[in-house]
Amino acid sequence: MDAAAGQRALVDQIEALVQEEVGRNIAHLCAAARGGLWTMASAIAAAPAPVVGVITGFFVPRATPPAAETDGPIGAALLLRALSAAGIACRMATDEPCRATCAAALVGAGIGDLPLDVVALGAPLDPLVAAWTAAGVTHALSIERCGLAADGRPRNLRGADIGAFTAPMDHLFLGGPWRKLAIGDGGNEIGMGALPRALIAQDVAHGESIACATAADHLVVAGVSNWGAWGLIAALAVLRADWRDAMLAALDPGRDRAILEHAVAHGPAVDGVTALAELTVDSLDMSRHHAKLDAIRALIG
Repeated sequence: MDAAAGQRALVDQIEALVQEEVGRNIAHLCAAARGGLWTMASAIAAAPAPVVGVITGFFVPRATPPAAETDGPIGAALLLRALSAAGIACRMATDEPCRATCAAALVGAGIGDLPLDVVALGAPLDPLVAAWTAAGVTHALSIERCGLAADGRPRNLRGADIGAFTAPMDHLFLGGPWRKLAIGDGGNEIGMGALPRALIAQDVAHGESIACATAADHLVVAGVSNWGAWGLIAALAVLRADWRDAMLAALDPGRDRAILEHAVAHGPAVDGVTALAELTVDSLDMSRHHAKLDAIRALIG
C-alpha cells in the first residue's frame, strides 16, 4: 500500500469511529456521507495558506437556563486550538444568543483572544460576509449549527421552530468564495442539505420538516458533532506531518474537559438533550466521550 492509500485507509477508520450511532437513527445518513472526512481534511491540508472560519452555537430555548448546547462550541474550540497551534489563521462566528457560550469555550481552550464574530438577531449577514472575505477566509466550517429547512425556518430535533433565537448563519456559510465544510449529527444542521431530504425524512424523527436545505461541499456526519471535530483534528494529523504535533496535543481529554467545564460554568452551556447546565454532551457523560477521544488518538498515535 502506498503512502496516500495508507493515509486514506487511516482517515476512513477515524471516520468510522466518530460515526458511532448514539440513538438518533442516523446510520443511513452516515453511510451516505461516508468519505466526507477524507475530502474535508484533504481540502484544508492541500490549501497553501488556509484561513478557517468556524460557525457554531445551537441555542436551546427550553433549557434551564436557556443557552447554547455543549455540542458544537466545545469541539469547535478544541479544533481552533489545534489549528492555531499549527500556525493556521482562524476565527469563530456565532449569533448573540450563543455568544457567551462560544466565548467561554474559547477561553477554556486557552484561545480567548481568537476573533469571535457575533451577529445580532435580525441583523443582516452581509457585513460579516464582507469581513470574512477581507480576512481571506478560505474554508468556512459549520459545526453543529442549526440551519434553515426547506421552508426557510430553523428547527431543532423536536421539530420546533427556533427562529426567534437563531440568526440565519447559512447566509454567511454560503455568502463567500470559501470552501464550504460542515459537521452535524441530526439532519437539521447547516451542510446537511448535501444529503437528500428524503433520506433524512425516512429515518430521523420529524425529518421531513427539520432537514436543512443548506448544502456543504464536504460533509461529515458523526454520532456526536464534537466527535466529528475530533475526527477532523486527527485526520489533519495524518495528512500533514508539520501539523501533527499540534493536532495530537489538542486531542487531550484533560483539555476537552477544561473547555466543557469553563463553558458550562461561565457561558453557560447546556446539554442539548437533557436541557441542563451539566458536564455532559448529548446526555452522554465524559467517560463515554473520552473513551472515544482515546480511541481516536490511539488509532493515529
